[in-house]
Amino acid sequence: PPPTPRTAAMLVSCRPALCTTLPLLRAVPGGFASFHCSARHRRPARVAVVLSGCGVYDGTEIHEASAILVHLSRGGAEVQMYAPDVPQMHVIDHTKGQPAEAESRNVLVESARIARGKITSLAKLTTADHDAVIFPGGFGAAKNLSTFAVDGKDCKVNKEVERVLKDFHKAGKPIGLCCISPVLAAKVLSGAEVTVGHEEEEGGKWPYAGTAGAIKELGGKHCVKEAVFSLTPFHEAHVDTKNKVVTTPAFMCETALHNIFDGIGAMVKHVLKLTGK
Repeated sequence: PPPTPRTAAMLVSCRPALCTTLPLLRAVPGGFASFHCSARHRRPARVAVVLSGCGVYDGTEIHEASAILVHLSRGGAEVQMYAPDVPQMHVIDHTKGQPAEAESRNVLVESARIARGKITSLAKLTTADHDAVIFPGGFGAAKNLSTFAVDGKDCKVNKEVERVLKDFHKAGKPIGLCCISPVLAAKVLSGAEVTVGHEEEEGGKWPYAGTAGAIKELGGKHCVKEAVFSLTPFHEAHVDTKNKVVTTPAFMCETALHNIFDGIGAMVKHVLKLTGK
């Protein structure tokens, strides 16, 4: 059908732009087809998130896991969650902060609470399927993914966790960690630069500051960082560019929840940037 007066007017107004654009598209191999296909087929970053249970004292810190998932979603990433299919070190009654006697739970089963059931055994995580991996904090990283909570510098790391860290490092793919989980990288990746915040308690603001010393004993390098967002972009996340390890203090600091959220966001942004996607 013939164009309406309004349609005709729109075509006339667009003509200068079309005259400029068409020659450029004709110069591209494949013309219009290649222009549209390149935009349509750009794949988003695929990120694995490794959980260690459900709850700060015996598993994954739930606020940290949620913040990571929100920032990954905002960054357009595709996410798959994993956890080791092993028993927890112990179960904590979170109302009392004490172990629940004669109770046992499975790390994978508990992690499924955070993942809304969409979770896979860590044994199935491979670098071929993902562009990056991120480990939230929570004492589960020090109790279920490793024995750091009990053995300190002499700790052992879960075999599947160690495999994943080494495989991603060898593949040159970024690894993100927050809160206490950077101890995993310090133990497995000799010489890795990480941060858990400050190295002094400073009147209780940094209650777990002693972890920085343990990181050095594990063979890692500790870098002091803030938990509070600053005007310097991503100031509170440390990026080890050589090893592609990105860390942030999160709940290692006694600060407002939005500061924790922003710090984790900085870590996630750096991880996604390092994927090149």
